[in-house]
This record gives sequence, C-alpha cells and structure tokens, in this order.
Amino acid sequence: MPVITIHGKEACGVSEIGKMLAKELCIEYVDNRIVANIATRLNRHVLDVVKKEISSCTLLGRIAGALSMGGNSYSRDYQSGDGEIFYGPMEMYPWEIPIDDKLYLQTLKLVITELAKSHEIVIRGRGSQFILKNFPGACHVLIVSPTCLRVERTMESLKLDEENAKKQIKSSDNNQREFIRRYFHAETENLLDYGLVINTKDNAFQDAASIIASAIKSKSKVKHSAPVLAAQKLDYVELASNFACAYC
Repeated sequence: MPVITIHGKEACGVSEIGKMLAKELCIEYVDNRIVANIATRLNRHVLDVVKKEISSCTLLGRIAGALSMGGNSYSRDYQSGDGEIFYGPMEMYPWEIPIDDKLYLQTLKLVITELAKSHEIVIRGRGSQFILKNFPGACHVLIVSPTCLRVERTMESLKLDEENAKKQIKSSDNNQREFIRRYFHAETENLLDYGLVINTKDNAFQDAASIIASAIKSKSKVKHSAPVLAAQKLDYVELASNFACAYC
C-alpha cells in the first residue's frame, strides 16, 4: 500500500505534482483536509489551526493572531507554511484560547498516521516526512526549484510584479522553515530525510509525477518479488543439502 509524502517550497510545483502523482497511481491526494480534520477533532475554527502553521514574525502571522483575539468580522485569504490558501471565517471570538503547541502536534501526528494506515495516499507537507519517518514502505519526496524560477511562477500565478513575488516567496519560505523547526526541530531541505529529490527546473510537473510513480512501482515490484526469491533460495539450500546427504 503506497504512502507517499511530498514536500517543497512554494512555486516548486508540489501541489500540482502531488495531484498528478495521485491520479497516475489511482490513489488519494490530501492537503487541506488535514487542517479541516484537526479543526474538527479540536472543535475549533480552521483559522485556529492555520495559525499554527504561520510564523508570528510575518505579516500574515500577525493578522491571524489579531483576528483570533479581536473578533473582526471580515474575511480574507491566508497562506500556510506549505503555501496553501485558506479562507478565514467571518468572525473569531475573543474568548477562544489559542491551541496549545503540544495538543496541535499530537493531533497532527494522529491525523497523518491514521491517514497513512487506512489509505493508499499522497500526503502534502506538514512534517509528514518526520511523522512517517519509520512508517513501513513510506516514500518521502522533495521537490526543489531555483529561486529565480519560483519567482517567475509566482509572478504568473498570483499576478504580482517581481518585487512582490520575491516578498511572497521569502514569506512563504520563512513560514515553512519556522514550522519545521518549531514542531520537528529539523530543517526543511535536509536531503537525508528524503528518498527521492526532483528538480522542476529540468522536469515538467507531469514528468516529475511520472518519475515518482515509476520509482514507487519499481519499489513495489522489488518488495513483492522478495518472498519469491527467498523461497527459491530455500529450495536451493534444501536441494544442496539433499545432494550432500546422497554422498554421506
């Protein structure tokens, strides 16, 4: 049962590749659903959970914090540490206590582990590469791309000028880095945490998805052929033993 975690900075193509990969393997792709699931389990607004992914040092983090304390009745987009867009509720109540880090992390681990145990699935980000580090058969994929190309993609996708696109990239990178350091005491792009790294500078998104799918299928074939090889080895040992006994 393939369980794949896919990670990377904003505008590297993580979301696009993850969805293409899931489609090619005919399995499920999960991203925002993790946030919704955590919010449901903790009986909180989605924005309360999103706040846990946003560094308080950034503008978005300060806005999210102000909303959680002030009950402002307007709605706008917010971006998580993985670059995903969420829509905040129309009102946040001042008596709602911020979610404790320990409780958030426990629930995050529970949600991701349950998904991995029950589905053939592609899971995007949120430290899933650390949560499922020792999960049997899990494959952890990192998508990378040069900053200049990421800026170009951000300019095109968000209709920004170059200066604001660079600011967007910097803010997103900071969010992601702080999230991983805060909850997992690790770095986002330590290559030893991944089984496969793909650069989308030289690989189109669909090609990248196909490369990952091929690696997963190849890994699955090796796993399924192992018992056959073991049985063949056993037969050979038994045959050699019988042959030796014939000359005793």
